[in-house]
Amino acid sequence: MRFDANLREHGHDLPTPRSPAIAALEKRLVPGPGAAAAVDAFLEANEFPLSEPPLYTFLYRGPADAVRLRHWVHGLQTSAPFRRLDGTDLWCYTLELPDESRVEYKIEVLAHGRAEWIEDPLNPNRARDPFGANSVVQARGYEIPGWARESEEAPRGAIDELVVESEALESARHVTVYRPAAFRANRSYPLLVVHDGADYLEYASLRAVLDQLIGRFEIPGMIVALLHPGDRMSEYSADPAHARFVVEELLPRLERDYPLLPEPESRGLMGASLGAVASFHAALEHPGRFGRLLLQSGSFLFTDIGTGESGPVFDRIVEMMNAYRDAPTAVAQKVFVSVGVYEPLVSENRALIPALRRGGADVRFVESRDGHNWENWRDRLREGLSWLFPGPLWMVYE
Repeated sequence: MRFDANLREHGHDLPTPRSPAIAALEKRLVPGPGAAAAVDAFLEANEFPLSEPPLYTFLYRGPADAVRLRHWVHGLQTSAPFRRLDGTDLWCYTLELPDESRVEYKIEVLAHGRAEWIEDPLNPNRARDPFGANSVVQARGYEIPGWARESEEAPRGAIDELVVESEALESARHVTVYRPAAFRANRSYPLLVVHDGADYLEYASLRAVLDQLIGRFEIPGMIVALLHPGDRMSEYSADPAHARFVVEELLPRLERDYPLLPEPESRGLMGASLGAVASFHAALEHPGRFGRLLLQSGSFLFTDIGTGESGPVFDRIVEMMNAYRDAPTAVAQKVFVSVGVYEPLVSENRALIPALRRGGADVRFVESRDGHNWENWRDRLREGLSWLFPGPLWMVYE
């Protein structure tokens, strides 16, 4: 299958690409026990998915009535059938991927009337998220960033745990606070408030990223407040109570407990998906409090664009985004927006950019060949954080 979502969306049939390596294997297959031996040798000699850029071939070996690739690439069929090589129990499917692509997937095996989604037994690469794990195919040119890995050379920041009482949310809220390794009480620091903080730590390596970027002086030492939502769907969907909690309750508590720089340009909000919506909404509802926004794959829904989600939660977002597009304001001085071109929210994020610029924000917009997932968001953190908070310019001492 050629990787061309636009042609497929317009009803054009695209030829299924064929792997040269699989074609060569098929020529060697002969009926009988020799076929199994040839498959054994082929699997032993190669790594999978089989990489023949721009072609990537997924394989599954075992008895089945049918096998399918289940991937999360918007614009392509989400279920792609494998074909079985004659005389064997080896199934294969070939996909064309642009360089630097990263795609998460599972394999669906249908046998005896049952369908089971499994991680690829032949591929050791995994990505985790709150719902479990997926297999990952990494196209030519993609690498896990070195600055996102744990490093013994990077001084390790400290973690504090706070409980913040909230009248706005009618409950006490747990907040995790990152302090840089060289923290000093006589030094003032920028502040970054991160929605879905635990997930950023667990699935996007945020602590390692902060340690590395601060240690390299690519960003300043900063205080990072990591939020843990209660009812995430409600609180992060343009909820005024959540915005009041962030600005009127959390911010004063952090100002009391930590030495923070006072200017709006030293304070930022960050989030992914609905967390990006919550960040945008808090800045919009309380102008002048946060001068930096880092928005990743935001669920910025409009009436006339994209997925058409509906319901009370999504209706609030649609109302907010339509109103902002009609009359944009300077929601922040600098806004970094990233989105994957393989995710369904790409159109909505593209639509937000001109509105932000009309409102007066300095905007940097980055698209990647990836989907709606935590490792995509991790991979954009260096560019976003270093642009919003350039290191040497922000070293402030008292």
